[in-house]
Amino acid sequence: MIKNITALIGVLVAVASLSLADSAPEASAQDTKKMVQNNFVETAQKGVKLSGYVDTGYSYNFTGSGNESTVDSRFGSDTAQRGDFQLYAVKITLEKAMSSENKAQAGFRADVMIGEDANYLADRAYPNSNTTLGGATVGTGGPNNSDSNSNSLFLEQAYVSIRAPVGNGWDFKAGKFVSILGYEVIERPANMNTTYGILFNQMPLYYTGLLSSYKFDDYIDAKLGVVNGSNTDNNTTLNPNAGDGVALLAALNITAPGGNANWSNNFQYSTGADNNTATGTLDSTIPTNTGGTATLNGQPLGTVTQSAYNIIYNSWGNWVPKFADGKLLFAVQGLLGITNGDFSVNGATVTSGPFTVTGDGTYSLASTYYGAGAYAKYQFNDWFYLASRGEYLGSNNSAKFGSQGTGTTTSGGRINGVGPISSSHQTGNNWWEYTITAGFNVIDNMLIRVEYRLDWGSNIQSPNGGYVQPSGANSGGPCQYAGAEVVYSF
Repeated sequence: MIKNITALIGVLVAVASLSLADSAPEASAQDTKKMVQNNFVETAQKGVKLSGYVDTGYSYNFTGSGNESTVDSRFGSDTAQRGDFQLYAVKITLEKAMSSENKAQAGFRADVMIGEDANYLADRAYPNSNTTLGGATVGTGGPNNSDSNSNSLFLEQAYVSIRAPVGNGWDFKAGKFVSILGYEVIERPANMNTTYGILFNQMPLYYTGLLSSYKFDDYIDAKLGVVNGSNTDNNTTLNPNAGDGVALLAALNITAPGGNANWSNNFQYSTGADNNTATGTLDSTIPTNTGGTATLNGQPLGTVTQSAYNIIYNSWGNWVPKFADGKLLFAVQGLLGITNGDFSVNGATVTSGPFTVTGDGTYSLASTYYGAGAYAKYQFNDWFYLASRGEYLGSNNSAKFGSQGTGTTTSGGRINGVGPISSSHQTGNNWWEYTITAGFNVIDNMLIRVEYRLDWGSNIQSPNGGYVQPSGANSGGPCQYAGAEVVYSF
């Protein structure tokens, strides 16, 4: 009995080894990965291990004047106004990994995060991004920066892993697992920098479905998957009239001979309006229904029908030059996203972010966005490194930046009191950020980091949580950040 109670307590307090995206972006934090990968608690059942970390820190944002003021290019817990002590995460992982043998076998993994990051990882949507339809409110408005809650719980992963002894071994994950896209990952200590980057905010976080992977040789491995969609346990479509929806995943990773460089290509296609919940509004809050019972022209008042698709392509690569004896790391990342959709409204007043749509009509919302990032890290010695990050995000209109997307009425209806109108593209929308981070490994299993960050661009700071405000209420920056972080891994 005492032994069982001790094991249970170990489950509750042990913390997780860093779980990284399936396309192996762990090279972005090799030193941190090494620090924790051999630290774990083994349970009474042979091969089942527990490990993880506690991540806490302090941040100070120098811009803004109110508790609701946000820097919209940053992740929710990185934008709290003025000074803020934070418990970023306590991570707990329970895992039985498969062996390297090419034989029929199975395992499992479950990752849980508790802390302020969990509050926003569960819902990155803007806090006021709900949609009002015929008097009913729908949508996924997320927490604003006064809602940080260290008691929040986020189930990051929970999947069964299976190996079929086909060829070199064909692996499968079934359940909930982290995204295959992006160079940065959910675990802060596994990234070069403390804060999450702009491009991280545009990537899916997790999926529920099936993912297969196959390693052809030491240089090429690939992945294929079918899932419900981004950041959802349901299907991708937000329209109850459109039937079932799925997202298709594909990845191809190429490793250079010698293993000091690799290039990862990752792709996602969603057949419906994806629950992206990233920075921006129109790709995640297209209206679905009104909840009303009245009818107009034989249809329920405020009936909304919708068709949409989403495409995301992400490519990243890193290089550890041999002339630097493994101390220097360079990396680059690119992102291209296409969101396209149409919804038809019958007899309703629809408010979605900056749009107010009245009357019958068919409305088209589309956005193409793109971004790039460059990363560098130099490990001066066993206990000190410097890392830097520079990123850019742009779009053919401002849907990703909270102000407006492409709005087109094709039959009747009015948008913001004017209609019908055609394309309302706005150019020149962009965000930039630069971050420099110093890391110190002065005690075994403990990482200390200090960081400075600068953000600037189109309406990058808004006083009320994520949307462009009346004229003169928004700022293009620069927005400055300074912070410190302490991580203990075991």
